[in-house]
Amino acid sequence: MKSTSFLLSRIVTISCLGACSLAFASCGGGNGDGGTNGGASEGLSLKQLVIALKASEKPEEMLAEQAALEEYLQEKLDRRVKVIVPTSSDSIGKSFRNGTLDVCYLNSTDAARNVAQATAYVLLANLENGKPHYKSIWLSLKGKDYGSVEELAGKPVAFAKRISASGFLIPAWDLSKRGLVGPDKALTDFFSQTIYGTGGVSVVRKVLRGEVEAAAMSENENENLSDEWKAKLKVVQEQGPVPTDVICCRHTLSPADREIIRNSLLAMNEDNPELRDKVFHGELAEVNPKEHLKITLEALKVEETLKQ
Repeated sequence: MKSTSFLLSRIVTISCLGACSLAFASCGGGNGDGGTNGGASEGLSLKQLVIALKASEKPEEMLAEQAALEEYLQEKLDRRVKVIVPTSSDSIGKSFRNGTLDVCYLNSTDAARNVAQATAYVLLANLENGKPHYKSIWLSLKGKDYGSVEELAGKPVAFAKRISASGFLIPAWDLSKRGLVGPDKALTDFFSQTIYGTGGVSVVRKVLRGEVEAAAMSENENENLSDEWKAKLKVVQEQGPVPTDVICCRHTLSPADREIIRNSLLAMNEDNPELRDKVFHGELAEVNPKEHLKITLEALKVEETLKQ
């Protein structure tokens, strides 16, 4: 009965936090300007560290990982640690600005938006197959003669998801680089039709059914397709690289605090790789903060100026 009550309590708490758009200032993420620990002479200057994991529509599914990460970091930092799972990433920037959130795990698109607004600083990136990036691809049926995206002019295509880096932003950036779309030329001026799916699998189905000639998606999604589907498809073109997900902190954290948090998270690679993989989906590594998100930042500018 005790464990059931605890679980229900955690679910209610997380749901409330998500619904309130990270408005947990009363819990405190330390002082908004970097703060002090009221007399602590060394270590993290914050009284409490607040960390948000990736937004999820089902935050209750991460209860065990939240508790484990809190315990791990509290031992490392000798500070209170609060880990939450918001239901949306929309208010991350606001929470960074007002100091109620200290660290957040974000996809490259959300991270780039917050970096561009000077609310976030990149601490670490996760690695995919040992690299801090992966590829976006265009897929078509194997029997088609397409060899590049230029040959898809006047054809119907699908993008994996409107908010996806690999499934829309980077392909649009690549099209712009090739001079095929831009401020004076919309996607539908180049393609005959553009459809947005709910993920890679949804647009692959459209390719297999002949509804579109090609689909843009992540190479990782392609690798996870069934052998039956893979046998019918081919990669028309690769574009990118697409930056991997990142762990960001609020921009107002002091360099000393950033370093302490970074080192504590990096230690998971050796201390607890199982928890690291469950929470951050792979090995963590230091990256050049400016270079890692460079292409995503360029892609966001393309999106802003693209003719609709």
